[in-house]
Amino acid sequence: MAVTSTAVRIITGAALVHWLLVPIGHRHLGQLRRWWNPPVYRPLVDLLTMEEQHLIVTYRFDRATIQELCTQLEQDLMSPIRHPTGIPPQVQVLSVLHFLASSSFQTTVAMASGMSQPMFSNVLSRVLSALLKHVRRYIIFPEVEDLASVKGDFYALEHIPSIIGAIDRTHVALFPPHRSEQVYRNRKSYHSMNVQMVCLADQYISQVNAMFPGSVHDAYILRNSSIPDMMGQLQRHPEWLLGDSGYPNLSWLLTPVRNPRTRAEEDYNEAHG
Repeated sequence: MAVTSTAVRIITGAALVHWLLVPIGHRHLGQLRRWWNPPVYRPLVDLLTMEEQHLIVTYRFDRATIQELCTQLEQDLMSPIRHPTGIPPQVQVLSVLHFLASSSFQTTVAMASGMSQPMFSNVLSRVLSALLKHVRRYIIFPEVEDLASVKGDFYALEHIPSIIGAIDRTHVALFPPHRSEQVYRNRKSYHSMNVQMVCLADQYISQVNAMFPGSVHDAYILRNSSIPDMMGQLQRHPEWLLGDSGYPNLSWLLTPVRNPRTRAEEDYNEAHG
């Protein structure tokens, strides 16, 4: 169950980022159906008949995790009587996991799942909306009562005391809005969102900020996120985050020592990773 919960945390984190970054296609009038004439859908994927290794390669999760996810989202994905999609919740979840895992085009994933691209666009929107209802269940910054356990997990890795998270960022590529494409161009000359995340020692995602375009500096995102306030509330305790050299060295944020001169500084940098 611990592995399953970890996987669902990863899925909800990915869904949150994807929802904030990717515009969802609008439903075309041709998709609208009268309630007494629902579309006929013949599934091309079946969770129960697929081999475990195929599930992991295609969807990045094992059968138990996918089944748990389908159970949690089933009520949200059941088609309304007046506007049925005809697509079982399990197939909706599988198709969206395939899309998120493969970084492929909607048309390609839709064909593999036995649906049209406009239909998959609708399914993508529904599944992401359903996933986001569970974000606060899985993406949680450590509470005061959990700090001792969190710090112990980090200490077991590299023997740095009082660490409650590792902060970093990643650039998620996208097609930018035409009128402001320049603000999305990052220092590597492609368009992206600069996404900040905090993870625990067991790789649980505890905080996500996906609100800033690729040209924005890491330090600016940190300064304008909720992290400073959250860490400020914990300053009565000795807690720190670990961050790379792209971040400033703060009272609650430990970064590598630039130009280490002593063995102790070198050992610290090596442990910091």
